[in-house]
Amino acid sequence: MRAVVVNSFGGPEAVEVVETEVPRPGAGQVRIKVAAASLNPVDAGVRAGVFGGAGERIGLGWDVAGTVDAVEDAGAWGIGDEVVALHYGAVKPLGTHAEYVVVDAAAVAPAPASVDAVHAATLPLNALTAAQALDRLELTPGRSSLLVTGAAGAVGGYAVRLAVHRGIAVTGLAREGDEAFVRSLGARHVTGDAVADRGFDAVLDAAVLGEPALAWVRDGGRYIGVIPHAEPAPVRGVATGAVEVRADGARLAELVRLLDEGVLTTRVAETYALEDAAKAHARLDEGGVRGRLVLVP
Repeated sequence: MRAVVVNSFGGPEAVEVVETEVPRPGAGQVRIKVAAASLNPVDAGVRAGVFGGAGERIGLGWDVAGTVDAVEDAGAWGIGDEVVALHYGAVKPLGTHAEYVVVDAAAVAPAPASVDAVHAATLPLNALTAAQALDRLELTPGRSSLLVTGAAGAVGGYAVRLAVHRGIAVTGLAREGDEAFVRSLGARHVTGDAVADRGFDAVLDAAVLGEPALAWVRDGGRYIGVIPHAEPAPVRGVATGAVEVRADGARLAELVRLLDEGVLTTRVAETYALEDAAKAHARLDEGGVRGRLVLVP
């Protein structure tokens, strides 16, 4: 099969498409024939060596939508099931940017019925990150206020919708040109120079602003970032932390249900053939992408 890997760190030119053996599932695992797999900023970080792994062949890709084609003691999953999954791990020999991928059965959820595989592939990593970050904030419906930075982005957009769905009062920090989109998610839109409220109960910092975002949290409030171990130091009693996403098929199934019910929406910017993975990385590096770039084997 074909798979996208890096053998040395660098820019988009480091991305290679190689021929490799089709992986076999072990106990409690399923093999998925990949229909689509999204490209995320974390993949650019892996490519650049942010997460280590020098001297190893590293496979790229975390999100996948496709069809189960082999199982090994995988519980309820059977051959032919259409699924989505998160393949966790920054340094791994094979990722989801491939024709086949093996994942733990516990990481798998039924594919959404309301969108195609290309759109479904954009859900797992970003929606799970947003949901798990909100869990860490422990906000009270009807009483808590939340500021989401990067509210027009993938994680930020899901965080806004999920928080609004939970009954949280949400303000979204985003660029001026994203106002209509942020308001469509249910948040009050603000730009960076217009955050008048300095007393939010919590900030979910999807834009990775770090320490400056703490100024918007009330004394004793909460801050959660999206890059593990990169959160700012606590100040004024503000508890700080960062979410490290984990694969969770049951939780992913809940998010799929919310997608099918119209609570969540997906955004695809462009699709690329697997052999054009380096071009997709170059486009990601250019910035300004609204929605996800998706690789289609």
